[in-house]
Amino acid sequence: MPRPVQFPPEIEPLVQFIEETPRGEIVDATLRKLRDGVPARTMLMASALAVTRSSDLPPGHHGGPLHPLAGLYAVTKLAERMEGEDRLLPVVQHVALANKHIHDPVTGPFQLLEYAPLDAASAQFSRTADLAADGSGEVVTEAGIDATKAAFLNACSRGESHRADHLFLWLWQNIPAIEAFDLLLSVANPKNALDDHYFIFPAQLWRALEIYGHEHLAVLMRPAVRYVARMPTLRAVPEIDALIEQYGLLQRVLRQRSGADETAAIGAAGEAIGAVDRYDQIPRILAQALADGLSLEGAGEALSIGAAGLFLRSQTGNPMDVHLHTSANLRRYLLRLDGLSLRNKLLCLLLWHTGPEVKSTQYRMMPAPQPDMAAVAALPHRSQDELLKAITWSIHHQPATDWSQVTNLGKMMAVPEVREAVNLAQQYVTLGYSPDVLIRRLGEIVCHDNFTEMHAFKHHQAIVEEFHATREPWRWMHLVCGVQAAAISFGKNMEVYEAALDLMHAA
Repeated sequence: MPRPVQFPPEIEPLVQFIEETPRGEIVDATLRKLRDGVPARTMLMASALAVTRSSDLPPGHHGGPLHPLAGLYAVTKLAERMEGEDRLLPVVQHVALANKHIHDPVTGPFQLLEYAPLDAASAQFSRTADLAADGSGEVVTEAGIDATKAAFLNACSRGESHRADHLFLWLWQNIPAIEAFDLLLSVANPKNALDDHYFIFPAQLWRALEIYGHEHLAVLMRPAVRYVARMPTLRAVPEIDALIEQYGLLQRVLRQRSGADETAAIGAAGEAIGAVDRYDQIPRILAQALADGLSLEGAGEALSIGAAGLFLRSQTGNPMDVHLHTSANLRRYLLRLDGLSLRNKLLCLLLWHTGPEVKSTQYRMMPAPQPDMAAVAALPHRSQDELLKAITWSIHHQPATDWSQVTNLGKMMAVPEVREAVNLAQQYVTLGYSPDVLIRRLGEIVCHDNFTEMHAFKHHQAIVEEFHATREPWRWMHLVCGVQAAAISFGKNMEVYEAALDLMHAA
């Protein structure tokens, strides 16, 4: 009989600790272990392994291993930027979320079982059984890598997530990891239109494993493979395929790296994206820019600038509606990734706007551009310290949400007071005050959050990276976006932070 996945003896007890500790005790117990010397990265890897082994994927995208694994990279980076005992807070948040899903009756009890990898030759079945499944009559008969890839794609076309999981375990062992990841993205990219997380989950997890190494790759990727493989859907995206064909983007040699010579073209494309009223205009802007000679990296930077512009125009009050930024940041990373196919890189660029949580903001937009520079100019002059205090106060004192009046989180509108924080942030960057000081304060603020299931952490990491990776004068937009997101998400649920803080002060 299959048995639950087992981990090496040096980490197995810590995984069991996260799985078995009652929810009411996990914050205290995790803090004790961290203070006793368990390294943050070891604790975070144990948290990722625990939520993978002992929680299941729910029908939607909230719960189970998805958000803890997708948030692993951002939490790791934030913990390493923070100082003193504050460095423990992101780690505690991650462990608490993993433990929550393990003990949630929606996603547990569950155990991920070990089983042997399966190749196409071992997966063949009779033509009668195949016809009974869906009438296609497609029978896998050849062994080898190409046949196993085809068997995986066939399983995805039917939504056979369990079979896809079996097959992908074999692929991880028999082809380069980047080649397997590229195959997974070839299914995940088109499904972005069904749910942003089909793309975000495997891509964010892959990025985290660049930090942690590939020792546990095959296990940690199993939920991502199963998630991507569910929901049968065609892999074609006709309107984007037509655009790629029209501009000959797969037939020409595209420049990969950007340079100073592209600044004007990047800025023009980015500002054009940030000013659109219909998101379906964005792929043509990018395709035209690529056809005119813009590099792939330059197109990614233009998308980032445009995403920041659209986020600043957005009136959403849903603290989880941050995928405009996080998804653009992730796509820029993938465009730089060696070994990813050109088609997948083009789809990363041209499908950004299709994610439902990105597209929903299209219907709640203020006129371009934002912020209101006249309102910013009318603000009294403040020193850097005074302005930082004003921004912090504005974020901390946003009106409380009356949850009895919220019937659909996705349709929440931001309260007017959010714009006050945004205007203060714009004044801060206009005056050229220290970005590092503001980033550090926003990192402290984001550690309060356990409502958004890592969305706030991922957005914070995205704005930090986009600030550093975007050229003047557009880089500053990302810091203003960070303040806007913090003003929307702060205070929704801070139970984990408050419990940790009490325990830290009591020590």
